[in-house]
Amino acid sequence: MSRSPASPASSGGPSGDRLLHRFRDVFGAEAQRLARAPGRVNLIGEHTDYNGGFVLPIALQVQVLVAGRERRDRRVTLLAVNDRDRQLAFHLDAPLDEQWPKWAVFVHGVAAALGRRGIAVSGCELAIDGDVPIGSGLSSSAALEVAAGTVMLALSGASLAGVELARVCQEAENAGGVASGIMDPLVCALARRGHALHVDCRDVTFRHEVFPDDAAVVVCDTMRRRSLAQSPYNERRRECEAALSVLNAVCGRRLGSLRDIEHEEFECVARSLPPVLARRVRHVLSENERVAAAVLAMREGDLVTLGRLMNESHQSLREDYEVSCPELDEMVAVARAQKGLLGARLTGAGFGGCTVNLVRSDCLDGFAAAVSRGYRSRTGLSPSTIVCRPAAGASLLI
Repeated sequence: MSRSPASPASSGGPSGDRLLHRFRDVFGAEAQRLARAPGRVNLIGEHTDYNGGFVLPIALQVQVLVAGRERRDRRVTLLAVNDRDRQLAFHLDAPLDEQWPKWAVFVHGVAAALGRRGIAVSGCELAIDGDVPIGSGLSSSAALEVAAGTVMLALSGASLAGVELARVCQEAENAGGVASGIMDPLVCALARRGHALHVDCRDVTFRHEVFPDDAAVVVCDTMRRRSLAQSPYNERRRECEAALSVLNAVCGRRLGSLRDIEHEEFECVARSLPPVLARRVRHVLSENERVAAAVLAMREGDLVTLGRLMNESHQSLREDYEVSCPELDEMVAVARAQKGLLGARLTGAGFGGCTVNLVRSDCLDGFAAAVSRGYRSRTGLSPSTIVCRPAAGASLLI
């Protein structure tokens, strides 16, 4: 099979050529397939996806690469180049072992979800590399799942629509202990260069929205790490489910998700909920409204309004949803003090990870360095930053 060199995601990022060479060195044969899938950052719409709401993410230049070769048995052998060349193997018919490293758990989950759809997944050798920071809230797991799924489908001679592949990867994530929504794998699979992805997470319909030319996104990593399976993320999901159950009883009708109650109606019955659950619902409803307003602001090129909505989202996530932390708040405060900053908020599940910042393009020079200096002086932590415009979703490179 002919192949063209695969470019790194960014300067110093993973190289497709290097991964193919490492694959040959370890497995003694050429890889037959190579796929990439990007990390993602969510501009606005946090903790709304699993509540049937709306989100507005973009794909990043950082990515996960997976190279693969078919085997004649039902054995999967994994090589994690980005985890010190660690290897692990499992049989496709074997159950999940919770003692495996997470990257193996997620690949096993993808294979199992494909099998449940009647796809005859073949055994394979897979090599993994990537530069999406793990535990940063930039969807390293979804990027791995989408890239691995793309390779396994190609090796098996099968195909799935992007939305269905995203559902496969969501199932893999859930099997790994995180009750995540559809947003992360969907944007990793279907993002378009220069666009944000406006997703209705209830019926998984989406629209690509043009990202403004006169702004860029700067992702700032607080370097505070968390595992979603051990963080209060799943607790927030349970709180939303509990709130929905109460609202169903109070409203006297069946609500499919928190999205189904109007904000004004909720305020009339909010006292029926324990205060903590009322705050969770208030965030979800107000965040859905902010997403709708943000899409309109993007279409009109109104960067000031878009930035204000991002700021309001952070406040809601900190006060009503209670998923911020001192490091995230410090990073936001430092960013807001910089020239050209339009909006800053935590992104991802919270409890650590990254902030997303909307910055005027003509003020980018020095922005990331200034934020890094300010954050370091306040916390003693040395952050990393990614300056980007929206990237493309997953692709099969060979």
